[in-house]
Amino acid sequence: MRICVAGAYGAFGIKHLDALSAIEGIEVTSVMGPTRAKIDALAAERGIGHAATDLAECLAREDVDAVILATPTQLHAEQAIACMKAGKPVLVEIPIADSLADSEAIVKAQEETGVLCMAGQVRRFNPSHQWIHNKIKAGELNIQQMDVQTYFFRRSNMNAKGEPRSWTDHLLWHHACHTVDLFQYQTGEVVSQAFGLEGPHHPELGIAMDMSIGMKTPSGALCTLSLSFNNDGPLGTFFRYICDNGTYIARYDDLFDGKENPIDLSDVAVSNNGIELIDREFISAIRENREPNGSARQVLDAMRTLDRIEKSFS
Repeated sequence: MRICVAGAYGAFGIKHLDALSAIEGIEVTSVMGPTRAKIDALAAERGIGHAATDLAECLAREDVDAVILATPTQLHAEQAIACMKAGKPVLVEIPIADSLADSEAIVKAQEETGVLCMAGQVRRFNPSHQWIHNKIKAGELNIQQMDVQTYFFRRSNMNAKGEPRSWTDHLLWHHACHTVDLFQYQTGEVVSQAFGLEGPHHPELGIAMDMSIGMKTPSGALCTLSLSFNNDGPLGTFFRYICDNGTYIARYDDLFDGKENPIDLSDVAVSNNGIELIDREFISAIRENREPNGSARQVLDAMRTLDRIEKSFS
């Protein structure tokens, strides 16, 4: 299968290029980025035959079978719809959009074209969360509460590589999106109650730098989520699963019990890299002509919940 990675020289574009290199039978034939010098240099470094600054040029190529979008969030809806209309299955990095209306437009395009569209909800695929999910499906665990902390130190508009961003990140529509989707995925329920509180907005970026979110499912499971761009300490997202049969702490691809004893995840998946596991699911779903785990349709409920939380701010 021949893949185009758009947004290829960004932090997550590089992660996808590295992940794809570990998957048998996959060739990255095209990369796209907005700056000609940067995208040409990346293509040369990686031995990729085609580079462009325009996604339409990539979509017109016969040697592009599918697309991974690691572009700025504000471009996701327009670009995902363009991919589907061109007949190219598309994996959209989280979030698929930064509004409910754009998310619904993506799902509508998927239904109209019949072309596969998957969201990059990596938490569904991290081995730590997969282990929990497998226990829930087996009837061995029920979640009573998820306590989640998403902490970064980002008082200027920089990306994960420490480079200036051309767009603005968002605590709700990006970082909370991970946890909202994961909570509903793990419990198998759409939340019945959801609210949010946001702190002061950044004077230049115009976004809240601190946020608190609470959710409850119809069966009574709770999720408490704290987010900050002001945290000068350990960075990332840390999940505490408080269950009827144990407490578990997930840190990206690692899992511990409530007393910090590590849990062996070696038999959970073929890789311990969540990005690689997303890409493998995307490719497998295309090959098997099936709906992927984390399809745009499946994550739409998370986008609806984010919209409800946003409306609760005012």
